[in-house]
Amino acid sequence: MQSEQEFNLAVEQYLNMVYRIALNWFGSVHDAEDAAQEVMLRLWKNTSGFEGDAHLRHWLVRVTINVCKDLSRAPWRLHSVPLAQAPPQPCADEPEAQAVVEEILRLPKKYRVPLYLYHYEGYSVREISALLKANPSTIRTRLSRARELLKHQLEEG
Repeated sequence: MQSEQEFNLAVEQYLNMVYRIALNWFGSVHDAEDAAQEVMLRLWKNTSGFEGDAHLRHWLVRVTINVCKDLSRAPWRLHSVPLAQAPPQPCADEPEAQAVVEEILRLPKKYRVPLYLYHYEGYSVREISALLKANPSTIRTRLSRARELLKHQLEEG
């Protein structure tokens, strides 16, 4: 970053987005916090400038996904607790919204992350395919399947 003031402004503006992406990736508050901290550290160390808010936002999403992938490959991840056994963590203020968030977190990662990026962060299928390095048709299929799974889960609950 150019200055401490710019860094603080970027953290204020984008930390929640980074954290939510990581939370959707891992389904764990603690892992999401670790990933968000690593992303912000990389932002602090970044010496290249950004062309604007859109460029910074895109960079942060891409770095967040890369950090999540890196942390997912760590050997200690083999000894993690499944989400179903973890204590519930509130993610939303309203009970109905909390129920939806809990069902989204139960989806497989390959469906959960594109669904979050599309519906909550407003990225297009093309942008998500570039961020996740997957074909647009793959992203459309994953979004469709995620919606069907989510619909089925919500109808059962």
